Order: sequence, then structure tokens, then C-alpha cells
Amino acid sequence: MKVAVTAASGRLGHAILKVLSDEIGAENVVAIARSPEKVELPAIEKRPGDYQSVDEIAAACAGIDVVIMISAPVTRGTDRIAMHRNVIEGAKRAGVRKVVYTSVIGNGKEEGTQFFATQNINRQAEYDLQESGMEWVVARNALYLELDLSHIIRARESGVYENNAGDGRCGYLTIDELAYATARLAVDDKHTGRSYNLIGRTTHTQAELVAMANQVFGMNVTYKVMSAEDNVERFMRDPAISSRGEEVARMLTGCFECIAAGAFDVESDFEAAAGRPAKTTIEQMEEIRQSL
Repeated sequence: MKVAVTAASGRLGHAILKVLSDEIGAENVVAIARSPEKVELPAIEKRPGDYQSVDEIAAACAGIDVVIMISAPVTRGTDRIAMHRNVIEGAKRAGVRKVVYTSVIGNGKEEGTQFFATQNINRQAEYDLQESGMEWVVARNALYLELDLSHIIRARESGVYENNAGDGRCGYLTIDELAYATARLAVDDKHTGRSYNLIGRTTHTQAELVAMANQVFGMNVTYKVMSAEDNVERFMRDPAISSRGEEVARMLTGCFECIAAGAFDVESDFEAAAGRPAKTTIEQMEEIRQSL
């Protein structure tokens, strides 16, 4: 079996490549990226492949049995529906047997949030894949624990962590945990034709997440609810987010609106996908702390 990972230069892509190398050997793993030189894993074959080009994706997928299609990033001026369709069509032209798509958790309560349009694009990609004629698996990813934890740690200076999620519950996992489950979905054909919610053992409120972070990092941060518009302003003060535009800041704020609405409060399929229970949230936070 030869498995390729698209958008492989990102954090999730790198993590999946590492797991696949352990599972099936680096010689059976291919990294596809718009800038393949950014894939910093020397033992793995790299091929150029841009989501904007069906022909380039088809060429990159030559000889590949299974493709892991990582969801296209949300950026200004891009048509993510077309980009996903290009990957699906390119894989199909190349004779790929199965595609695993990394989507986002959600139970349908996203409507009315600023994340709804983005989620509709994710669901369209799921539908397009299911109608492609290829074998498929959908991995609906939890929110990345590292990202929200970094904001909580940053709040140590003020002592207050704020967002607009309120007391809603949400599923979280580290990128490494998501990568492990996604790789297992790719290499084990018993998962074909199924969708999985890849979250931790349970969902958490923001206050619970902050309390665990306090325990692991020795902090004394409290959680406070803010309005959605105030959260947009908070994101726009972050250069890493503001450089991507207000649309992205509103999409991220919409994620917290989804939490407040209960849209990310889903049952975990992690163990069924990965073949083992997810690490506890405390264990994952400890791993993050040790890596800092």
C-alpha cells in the first residue's frame, strides 16, 4: 500500500507522515505539497501538488493507493469548494482507490454562527467525496488543543482568558493524536464508507480547559465570557490572524459561537478509528508542556 498526504507541509500533514512512516514504512509514504521543499522529513518522497490544479494533483497521485486529503486552509480569495474538488478529481484520474478527508466536527447546530459558511464548505467536500466513486472515509477533527492552550497560557500575564464560548462544551485533541487516528483510518480498510468524530474521551467547557491548564502549567488563570464582536477585535490584534484578514478572525470567532451553541458537543469515535483510547486531556497537555 502506498499512501500520500496532500497539503503535507503543514503541522497536521507532517504529523500524519511521521505516523504513516512508522506504520507502513517511509518508502510507502508520499508527501504532496504546493511547496514540497517545506516538508522536512528527508526519508519521504516529496511531490509538487497544488489544490488549484487538477493536472498537478493527478500527476502527484500517480501510483498512489490511498490519499489523505487535508482540508484546504481558510484564506482570503480562495474557493475551497473548487480546491477540494480538484483534489478529488485529480486522485480519481490517477486511479487512487481510497481518499480520507480531514473535516471538522459539528452536529448541525452551526447555523447562525460565523463558522456556518466554512462548515458548509467542509460538508460539501464530504458529499463530493462520497459521490466520487472512490472508496472514502471522513475524519471530522476536533479543535486543536495546542491552539487554544497557547492562548490560555498567553493569558497568564493578565490572569484572565476570554472568548465567546460561554459554558458550551467542545471536543479537543492534539495534532499528534489526530494524526495517529487519521493514519489508522487510511491503512485499515474496515473504516471505508464511514465518518468519524475524532475528539478526546469527553468534551470540555472553556472553564474546565482553563482549570486543567492551570493544573499542568502551574498558573492561576480564570475564564471570562466576552461578546463575539469583542472576540473578533481580540483576534484582529493578533498579527498572525490579522494578516489573514477579518474574514478569518470572524471564522475563528464563529468556532466559539459553535461551542456556545453546542455544535461541537459530539460523541467521540476516536477509539473506533485509532484502535486505542485517546490520551486524556491532562496527558496531552503534559506532552505539550514537555515539548515547550
